[in-house]
Amino acid sequence: MKLSAQEEYGLRCLLHMARQGEGASLSIPEISRAEGLSIPNVAKLMRLLRMGGFVASVRGQSGGYTLSRTSEQITVGSVLELLGGRLYGPSFCDRHSGLQDACTHNSDCSLRPIWQTLQSMIEHVLNRMTLGDLQRNEKEMMRMLNERTNQLLPVTQIRHSA
Repeated sequence: MKLSAQEEYGLRCLLHMARQGEGASLSIPEISRAEGLSIPNVAKLMRLLRMGGFVASVRGQSGGYTLSRTSEQITVGSVLELLGGRLYGPSFCDRHSGLQDACTHNSDCSLRPIWQTLQSMIEHVLNRMTLGDLQRNEKEMMRMLNERTNQLLPVTQIRHSA
């Protein structure tokens, strides 16, 4: 299971905007420089985020993009769903039916409960986490995640890979 670059970079762009404070307006080149991303990539992400209702574009000399809601009103889960979709959704089995019109395991599938459980756990964590929460440092985030998940996930075992 992998997060896409689009999900990672889109979330980073929003987080950078949130850290600037409410009402701050940032241009695509400013976001691009701050996050080390290409201008076309940031432009694409901002377009998607604007269409999803997370940012608003402001025209004019002091224009750019602003968050359309407070950082406490934007959940990580909703951003990731917009940018990449869900791990497991209602049409999952239809998209993975192999050569058949319907999956051969459609009536009795031992894999389906795994994907449903994982999706539920992912939503439990990500839909309770906001951009405001992400403004913590890494150590504070790990502590918060441990508290919120009631030790459901082995967060302390996650290692940062560069």
